[in-house]
Amino acid sequence: MNRLLDRRNFLGRSGHGLAGIALTSLLQQAGMLAAPAPIRPPIDPARPFAPRRGHFAAKAKNVLVIFCSGAVSHLDTFDYKPELLKRHGEPMPGADGLVTFQGEQGNLTRSPWDFRPYGQSGKRVSDLVPQLAELVDELCFVHSLTGKTNTHGPGENYMSTGFILDGFPSMGAWTTWALGSENQNLPAYVAIPDPRGTPQSSVNNWGPGFLPAAFQGTDFNAAKPLRNLDRPAGVSARTDEKTRAFLHRMNRRHLEQYPGDSELAARISSYELAAKMQLSVPEVSDLTTEPPSILKLYGADDATNPLKAAFARNCILARRLVEKGVRFVQLFNGAYQTGGEGVSNWDGHKKLAEQYAKHGPVLDQPCAALIRDLKQRGLLEDTLVVWCTEFGRMPTFQKGASGRDHNPDGFTGWLAGAGVKKGFTYGATDAFGWKAAENVATVHDFHATILHLLGLDHERLTYYHNGLERRLTDVHGHVISDVLA
Repeated sequence: MNRLLDRRNFLGRSGHGLAGIALTSLLQQAGMLAAPAPIRPPIDPARPFAPRRGHFAAKAKNVLVIFCSGAVSHLDTFDYKPELLKRHGEPMPGADGLVTFQGEQGNLTRSPWDFRPYGQSGKRVSDLVPQLAELVDELCFVHSLTGKTNTHGPGENYMSTGFILDGFPSMGAWTTWALGSENQNLPAYVAIPDPRGTPQSSVNNWGPGFLPAAFQGTDFNAAKPLRNLDRPAGVSARTDEKTRAFLHRMNRRHLEQYPGDSELAARISSYELAAKMQLSVPEVSDLTTEPPSILKLYGADDATNPLKAAFARNCILARRLVEKGVRFVQLFNGAYQTGGEGVSNWDGHKKLAEQYAKHGPVLDQPCAALIRDLKQRGLLEDTLVVWCTEFGRMPTFQKGASGRDHNPDGFTGWLAGAGVKKGFTYGATDAFGWKAAENVATVHDFHATILHLLGLDHERLTYYHNGLERRLTDVHGHVISDVLA
């Protein structure tokens, strides 16, 4: 009888395992393993946001993420499925008794909105977003994204950080840690929450995780600029300026007494950036200098839809930040509201048609105007625009409801601008839009592609934490080379 677990075999196999670990360690030290060596960004603690070079030539200088919180239905926006029209009301094949996040699924249900062909590419897009549809020849769709969770908070974490758990650095934190910023008077990374509030995972979406705290996103929007930036009453601008100059001299002298103290240098740099922001943030967030034509383009003057006008002002703020050289801007559409399902985000479980009819106009004109404005100013050549959401929706309606349940097995994101193909579609879900079926892509692949366009190798951009070389893409991810121009 072959006894695999007797003492002799156990000790022998343990010895082989230890020898393998030792050999791996020696090969790694000699640089002979296939895994590439990490590349640490050279950060001066006194100037943590100074612009830095990536690993190779970049296509994009800036990133602007449009994150639609609440899980936008791909089947009612960008992923046209004629089979849903043909088989509307029928059971979905292979899904008998299927139970998803909120319960048992009903029959296949077509979109309440028609899909029409647009542009030279002929891409079909829903009537829910007609102005974005007009831009299909600028967009690069990825229809085969997949996630790891069907819950909003972890899903937002996963899209923003590459992990479903809290405590990991966001895309913007990784990017600004690696590359710094072109503007030293504004934060390198700005998160712009929806006018209604924060997304469900809140600051995790723009947190630094285990990276240095300086690389956390600074959150403010057009309606609520940064708090505590106003000059105290009774202090003149001249006095304020002279006080800052005096403090600068004192800080330099203090730093000279402690050469090499990186924590002191970082702290001084942080305080000085806060002082600079007293002037720069009010200037960039003051939209009264925008001409009426721009306000009209975005819909920021729409008195009939105050929410749309407020989001439009956030979109203008995003463009102004990119224009000023802010490296990473994360713009949120949709907010978490306890007990307010569908009121403030895209979580269309029960009354999808009614809810999306409100959300679609809020997103559509402002975002389309943002892309048009970036292009006409020449900013789209250097800016990568990323549209994403935490997961998709089911092709069926939930039993007893008129909405779609969560679906991480196949959903849509798109890219536009620097370094990506225009009017291009990559990947596909199955005939019903349930699961990714062609050129399946993970969120890690999505992140790897974003970093690549910034001139960063996602496998070599790592941070040593708790005994591990951590990275945005964990131990996964491949650049989606087919979408690169």
